[in-house]
Amino acid sequence: MTACAIEPSAGHEDEAAPAGCTLTADGAYAARLASAGDSWFPERWTLDGPEPYAVPLPRNQPEEPGTEVQPMGDGRVLIHRLVAGRHAFSLLYPTGPGTGELPLGVVECPQDTARLRLLPPAPGGERAYALSVGPRSTTVWLVAGGAFGPERLAELPGRCSGGVWLDRTGRLLALDRETGGRTKAVVVDLERGGEVSPLLQIAADSDDRLLLADHDSGLLLIRSDAPSPGRDRLGWGVLGSTLPVRFPECLRLPDCTVTPFAIQPGQMLTPESCAVALRVDGPRGSWVGVWRPAERRVHHLPAPEGWLAGAGLWTPDGVLRLPYATEAVPCGVAQVSPPAAVAPEPGAAPPHPHPHSGPGPEQGPDARAAAATAATGHPPEPAPHSPGHAPEPAQPIHTPHPPHPPRPSPTPQPSHPDSSADPAPPPTPSTPRPVPLQQAPLGRLVTN
Repeated sequence: MTACAIEPSAGHEDEAAPAGCTLTADGAYAARLASAGDSWFPERWTLDGPEPYAVPLPRNQPEEPGTEVQPMGDGRVLIHRLVAGRHAFSLLYPTGPGTGELPLGVVECPQDTARLRLLPPAPGGERAYALSVGPRSTTVWLVAGGAFGPERLAELPGRCSGGVWLDRTGRLLALDRETGGRTKAVVVDLERGGEVSPLLQIAADSDDRLLLADHDSGLLLIRSDAPSPGRDRLGWGVLGSTLPVRFPECLRLPDCTVTPFAIQPGQMLTPESCAVALRVDGPRGSWVGVWRPAERRVHHLPAPEGWLAGAGLWTPDGVLRLPYATEAVPCGVAQVSPPAAVAPEPGAAPPHPHPHSGPGPEQGPDARAAAATAATGHPPEPAPHSPGHAPEPAQPIHTPHPPHPPRPSPTPQPSHPDSSADPAPPPTPSTPRPVPLQQAPLGRLVTN
């Protein structure tokens, strides 16, 4: 299973808020900060059994609203508290009617450090990591799973945000590093003392961030302003590939923030067929979108009542599981089966690239309103090249299923064989409209 909780990047406070709960990489456990009146307490969810159930883990006093919690692979819950200016880490676990706590240690950060936060759960669930950001450098900490409490693993120049695991062992960590006024995704090798290598270099003057990565297919979800300077766009690419980065028009929804939060696993070597779950936040609420690179459309689905927005995971057979909590069902998981991928017929034209698909009868009013609004818009024209910079030679744009070209109309024949009129020239084939900066390849990742 693949799941992720997205946290806003530094300097992008207008992005979607973090998920209401965090899931382990395999989807077996989840943890969140639950409330009882004005009090907050950690809560662990077990999701790999016949029915999901929650176990409250309160201590002697309520937790602060901003306290971070993260599930571990063995069912314990890591908690991160700020105590007297120091960052304290402990593991919580149920002990009959009470809650046990195993202190792990503290991390003291300089006063000029902007923040320290937990990174997304690592593969395997045995270790947990945190990121502390200072004015000119960023430190990666191992806060759970080490031999002697929190350990400083690497220090990187620049301010980093994000955090995506690129392998199954928890060795390669992708971070979005800001240096020189630009943000680029880089790879940190935690087994080589924090060795850094570039990952995304779409354009010299663009901000390129990595949002999600799937280990099976290599599919990457990217946010960049390369196609339209000053405005972020969602794009996709393939890890280690020289094929172009694509920025689909269907992922641009007017007046909405679109955040991917889960990729369907198990699609070996077929990134175009992976289903991607999207959190869509609009003026009328939040709902769920499902998109596949090969389809060029977004399916809009109503979110279950009480959805812990931004949290969810896919099963390999394409079922989206969304955790939710209501007064009637304090711990529930909705099973959502989106429309199946439609394989193009031989010789058929590709799907019409509308901004996104029209709503179906099963969609909620918010999704229908957003679909109707976006369907009336028009894709923007390509941005002109900057003065003084010659355009780079175009590379072929990768299409998962290249359609057959339309047959040209037959040349009209003269009505009389001996007519002196010149025959009509053959029709000129239409040239596809170029999309700016789709030719920018991903940087190669060296792991040897």
